[in-house]
Amino acid sequence: MATERPAGIGHPRYAENHPRTAEAAAQARRLVRAAFRLWDLDHLTDRGELVITELVANAVRHTSCPLVRLIVARPSPDWVRLAVVDRAPRKLPRIREVCADDTTGRGLFLVDAYSDRWGYDLMGTKPGAPWGKAVWSELGITER
Repeated sequence: MATERPAGIGHPRYAENHPRTAEAAAQARRLVRAAFRLWDLDHLTDRGELVITELVANAVRHTSCPLVRLIVARPSPDWVRLAVVDRAPRKLPRIREVCADDTTGRGLFLVDAYSDRWGYDLMGTKPGAPWGKAVWSELGITER
Protein backbone atom coordinates (compact mmCIF):
# COMPACT_ATOMS: atom_id res chain seq x y z
CA MET A 1 0.00 0.00 0.00
CA ALA A 2 2.35 2.76 1.21
CA THR A 3 6.06 2.70 0.61
CA GLU A 4 8.70 2.69 3.32
CA ARG A 5 9.40 6.27 4.31
CA PRO A 6 10.89 7.71 7.46
CA ALA A 7 8.70 10.01 9.51
CA GLY A 8 9.50 13.72 9.33
CA ILE A 9 11.79 14.78 12.18
CA GLY A 10 12.95 13.35 15.48
CA HIS A 11 13.72 9.72 16.11
CA PRO A 12 13.79 7.35 13.11
CA ARG A 13 10.38 5.85 12.45
CA TYR A 14 8.62 4.03 9.65
CA ALA A 15 4.84 3.78 9.43
CA GLU A 16 2.37 2.35 6.96
CA ASN A 17 -1.40 1.95 6.81
CA HIS A 18 -2.87 -1.34 5.58
CA PRO A 19 -6.29 -2.95 5.33
CA ARG A 20 -7.09 -4.98 8.44
CA THR A 21 -6.53 -8.35 6.79
CA ALA A 22 -4.23 -11.29 7.42
CA GLU A 23 -2.01 -10.00 4.59
CA ALA A 24 -1.06 -7.01 6.78
CA ALA A 25 1.16 -9.35 8.81
CA ALA A 26 3.38 -10.00 5.79
CA GLN A 27 3.62 -6.25 5.15
CA ALA A 28 4.50 -5.69 8.81
CA ARG A 29 7.30 -8.28 8.66
CA ARG A 30 8.65 -6.64 5.49
CA LEU A 31 8.66 -3.26 7.25
CA VAL A 32 10.48 -4.71 10.29
CA ARG A 33 13.11 -6.39 8.07
CA ALA A 34 13.69 -3.20 6.07
CA ALA A 35 13.99 -0.93 9.13
CA PHE A 36 16.18 -3.35 11.09
CA ARG A 37 18.47 -3.78 8.08
CA LEU A 38 18.85 0.00 7.76
CA TRP A 39 19.58 0.31 11.49
CA ASP A 40 22.06 -2.64 11.51
CA LEU A 41 19.84 -4.60 13.90
CA ASP A 42 19.76 -7.89 12.02
CA HIS A 43 20.18 -9.78 15.30
CA LEU A 44 16.68 -8.60 16.31
CA THR A 45 14.89 -9.40 13.05
CA ASP A 46 13.47 -12.81 14.02
CA ARG A 47 12.12 -11.51 17.34
CA GLY A 48 10.75 -8.39 15.68
CA GLU A 49 8.98 -10.33 12.94
CA LEU A 50 7.38 -12.71 15.44
CA VAL A 51 6.19 -9.90 17.69
CA ILE A 52 4.78 -7.70 14.91
CA THR A 53 3.01 -10.72 13.40
CA GLU A 54 1.25 -11.41 16.70
CA LEU A 55 0.30 -7.75 17.18
CA VAL A 56 -1.21 -7.62 13.69
CA ALA A 57 -3.01 -10.95 14.21
CA ASN A 58 -4.65 -9.59 17.35
CA ALA A 59 -5.82 -6.45 15.57
CA VAL A 60 -7.18 -8.50 12.67
CA ARG A 61 -8.97 -10.97 14.91
CA HIS A 62 -10.28 -8.72 17.67
CA THR A 63 -11.19 -5.43 15.98
CA SER A 64 -13.49 -4.44 13.15
CA CYS A 65 -11.79 -1.26 11.95
CA PRO A 66 -10.99 -1.18 8.22
CA LEU A 67 -7.32 -0.16 8.55
CA VAL A 68 -4.38 -0.74 10.87
CA ARG A 69 -1.28 1.40 11.13
CA LEU A 70 2.06 -0.39 11.40
CA ILE A 71 4.88 1.45 13.15
CA VAL A 72 8.55 0.51 13.52
CA ALA A 73 10.37 3.18 15.51
CA ARG A 74 13.67 3.83 17.22
CA PRO A 75 12.60 6.00 20.20
CA SER A 76 16.12 5.96 21.62
CA PRO A 77 19.51 4.50 20.75
CA ASP A 78 18.80 1.56 23.09
CA TRP A 79 15.26 0.59 22.04
CA VAL A 80 13.15 -0.37 19.04
CA ARG A 81 9.37 -0.02 19.27
CA LEU A 82 6.94 -2.03 17.18
CA ALA A 83 3.31 -0.97 17.24
CA VAL A 84 -0.04 -1.64 15.64
CA VAL A 85 -2.63 1.12 15.85
CA ASP A 86 -6.33 0.38 15.43
CA ARG A 87 -9.57 2.26 16.03
CA ALA A 88 -10.96 -0.08 18.71
CA PRO A 89 -10.07 1.54 22.06
CA ARG A 90 -12.46 -0.64 24.04
CA LYS A 91 -10.84 -3.90 22.86
CA LEU A 92 -7.83 -3.84 25.17
CA PRO A 93 -5.14 -6.51 24.96
CA ARG A 94 -4.83 -9.09 27.70
CA ILE A 95 -2.92 -12.32 28.05
CA ARG A 96 -5.30 -15.27 28.13
CA GLU A 97 -4.87 -18.54 29.91
CA VAL A 98 -4.88 -21.32 27.34
CA CYS A 99 -5.02 -25.08 27.52
CA ALA A 100 -2.44 -27.29 25.86
CA ASP A 101 -4.85 -28.31 23.10
CA ASP A 102 -6.08 -24.75 22.30
CA THR A 103 -5.19 -23.73 18.75
CA THR A 104 -5.43 -19.97 19.35
CA GLY A 105 -4.97 -17.48 22.17
CA ARG A 106 -1.19 -17.46 22.60
CA GLY A 107 -0.42 -14.23 20.73
CA LEU A 108 0.14 -11.92 23.67
CA PHE A 109 1.85 -14.70 25.60
CA LEU A 110 4.42 -14.77 22.77
CA VAL A 111 4.61 -10.96 22.64
CA ASP A 112 5.31 -10.96 26.38
CA ALA A 113 7.95 -13.70 26.05
CA TYR A 114 9.84 -12.10 23.13
CA SER A 115 9.54 -8.42 24.15
CA ASP A 116 11.57 -6.65 26.78
CA ARG A 117 8.42 -4.68 27.58
CA TRP A 118 5.02 -4.20 25.97
CA GLY A 119 1.73 -2.43 26.55
CA TYR A 120 -0.83 -0.19 24.94
CA ASP A 121 -1.61 3.50 24.71
CA LEU A 122 -5.06 4.94 24.16
CA MET A 123 -5.09 7.43 21.32
CA GLY A 124 -7.02 10.69 21.20
CA THR A 125 -7.15 14.10 22.79
CA LYS A 126 -10.56 14.02 24.43
CA PRO A 127 -10.46 12.69 28.01
CA GLY A 128 -12.62 9.61 28.28
CA ALA A 129 -13.20 9.45 24.53
CA PRO A 130 -10.21 7.84 22.83
CA TRP A 131 -10.50 7.16 19.11
CA GLY A 132 -8.16 4.16 19.10
CA LYS A 133 -5.18 2.44 20.65
CA ALA A 134 -1.59 1.52 19.87
CA VAL A 135 -0.49 -1.89 21.10
CA TRP A 136 3.30 -1.82 21.26
CA SER A 137 6.33 -3.91 22.05
CA GLU A 138 9.85 -2.72 22.77
CA LEU A 139 13.02 -4.66 22.11
CA GLY A 140 16.31 -3.69 23.68
CA ILE A 141 19.07 -3.16 21.15
CA THR A 142 21.67 -5.25 22.99
CA GLU A 143 21.56 -8.98 22.40
CA ARG A 144 19.90 -11.07 25.10
